[in-house]
Amino acid sequence: MSQPDHLHHSLRQRFEQLHDQLQQEDDPDEVGWLKELIQWVIQEFLEWEITEFLGAERHEQTPSRTGYRNGYRERDWHTRVGTLHLRIPRDRAGRFSPELFQRYQRSEKALVLALQEMYLQGVSTRKVKKITEELCGIHFSKDQVSVFAQQLDEQLKTWRNRTLEGDHPYLVIDAKYEKIREDGQVRNEGVLFVKGIRSDGLREMLSVTVENTENETTWSELFRELKGQGLSGVKYIVSDDHEGLRHAIERQFQGVGWQRCQFHYLQNVTDKVPPKEKPILRERLKDIWDAPDLKDARERWKELVGDYEDRYPALADWLEETLEETLTVFELPVAHRRRMRTTNGLERFLQEVERRSRVVRIFPNRGSCLRLVSALAMEQSEEWLTGRRYLDMRWLGEEDAETVPIEVEVGATGDHEGAEFTHQI
Repeated sequence: MSQPDHLHHSLRQRFEQLHDQLQQEDDPDEVGWLKELIQWVIQEFLEWEITEFLGAERHEQTPSRTGYRNGYRERDWHTRVGTLHLRIPRDRAGRFSPELFQRYQRSEKALVLALQEMYLQGVSTRKVKKITEELCGIHFSKDQVSVFAQQLDEQLKTWRNRTLEGDHPYLVIDAKYEKIREDGQVRNEGVLFVKGIRSDGLREMLSVTVENTENETTWSELFRELKGQGLSGVKYIVSDDHEGLRHAIERQFQGVGWQRCQFHYLQNVTDKVPPKEKPILRERLKDIWDAPDLKDARERWKELVGDYEDRYPALADWLEETLEETLTVFELPVAHRRRMRTTNGLERFLQEVERRSRVVRIFPNRGSCLRLVSALAMEQSEEWLTGRRYLDMRWLGEEDAETVPIEVEVGATGDHEGAEFTHQI
């Protein structure tokens, strides 16, 4: 039995043991039970990591062995289920460092640091105060928090300022707002994100920044910084219709195709008709966007405008003026269109950011907000870059894009991110 299989078998046995124990107790502590299970799983994983690192089990004689164990060191790991007491394996040469903590801890550290800063500044809500004490205890100082924050900030700054390798033909751009305490007041500040699709078909988070507001100036500065880091080969951009963002794209990416996010467009247009008409209009628009080619889409568009001209003349005028902005995606290979016609793929990541930031609710300062969103973006980018290809970019540049099969090659990617209008309107 391989090590992963053995770990899975052992996990199942341990789970059953703890479940039986939980059922027998008069007043079962479900959190304590979960904590014990997680602690056991992590400890087993650490044992598997040291075995893989050394190339041999304990006391095993094998040509693949690259070193020897040297006992353990104790470590307390603060998590959302409480403090885990772990034994970290060591090797004689002192080279082993568990990978388990590295990616997980960046975002967890950023979240905990934000909570600690709020706690020390006395601006925590009762809920945040309780969570902070459960996660961190009450024995931490301002100096400790400052040192930990500085260490993490340096790592995240290096990642944000890294040199971008290769071309990024496609960009997906979006923003969200977070509440941040500045000069004794709580303000909504913009968090700006840029995702790129590389020429090898992998996704990468290119930029994240926190600004006072979202306007042409802030977006232009972000784009200039990305160019300075080596951003090149941009052919197509999808975003919402924010005026400042559009002007910045026009100025900084002249000649690049801009696609108005079809999902955001649906939200905008269905606000212009009575409730009973919304599902009809929604389906008519989807029919246009699912057309086999641009010529057919324009014919359906013209028919839609004609049908609404008498009943909703203002809507008909608006559709006539704006719908072309949602059809730029027809310039892309067929296999790319469903994923590149909306910002839905990036929206899913923003939902994860929202899930974490909701714990904090109001960031104690801009730095703590940037720290958390940067850590999450860095981890997401690493996951994308080590995962499967998002798009088969071999079709990009084909003279007859309409002949490209709709499905990408088998194994290129397993998810359906951005393929459909998954949000409810």
